Amino acid sequence: MRRIVFLVVFSPLLSLGQDSAARTANFPRQVVQVREFPPKERVWVFIMAGQSNMAGRGLVEPGDTVSHPRILTINKENKLIEAKEPLHFYQPKLTGLDCGMSFARNLIDKIDSNTVILLLPTAVGGSSIKYWLNDSAFNGVRLKSNFMEKADLAKKYGILKGILWHQGESDATAGKIPLYEQNLQELFSFFRGYAGDQSLPVIMGELGSYTVKEEMRQNWSSINEIIRKVSVLNKFNALVETGDLKPREDNIHFDSPSQRILGQRYAETYIKSFLPKNY
Repeated sequence: MRRIVFLVVFSPLLSLGQDSAARTANFPRQVVQVREFPPKERVWVFIMAGQSNMAGRGLVEPGDTVSHPRILTINKENKLIEAKEPLHFYQPKLTGLDCGMSFARNLIDKIDSNTVILLLPTAVGGSSIKYWLNDSAFNGVRLKSNFMEKADLAKKYGILKGILWHQGESDATAGKIPLYEQNLQELFSFFRGYAGDQSLPVIMGELGSYTVKEEMRQNWSSINEIIRKVSVLNKFNALVETGDLKPREDNIHFDSPSQRILGQRYAETYIKSFLPKNY
């Protein structure tokens, strides 16, 4: 693969304040665009979908921006680049460390040394499942159309191997919880139908178990019960547990160590549940 390097400078003087400067302090300074693509049969594609805990709100540290020659992603123009955190770009004033690079690093050594992993980010913070189903715009993104666009990219560049899903905080209300199971199954059916693969793995992560507000804790627990139920209704669904993971100070988003553990668990679940035993 031939690469072109672009220099990107993040200056505290251009930030919105000290918090923004701290958030972006370790963002990568170079973007390396890939010009020569590997053969499609050697590219395993994973779509990262959901809301803010999949989009990532953790603090990016220097080690998170170390690239790997066989781990790629896209920029906002859908051009292939070497993957570095942060991967998501839909909410630039909020984005931070997600679980994608951790997932790929934990998977890459378990697969053939000629195989490339391509991560396609689609998660948008705050998005309830209805926006994924009805394609109305949320934070400037039509989530269903955006998924279809990324699934088409997956087919263009490689083989879609799975969807990493983390979502539910925005549906953890008394009015939305009764609809969540049906909506989740409908969305996963759409994912597989559009991909043309009824055996496409969908790995879903539980919500955090750390919220300090009692009503919110109960509602998140109800969403987790549904996630666990849906995870066993289809043999191509799988679950990632999060009960021991820790939050940032907002008690909503996973902190950086937890994001890295989350990525590791997504990888371990994929390896255990979907990687051929003789691979």
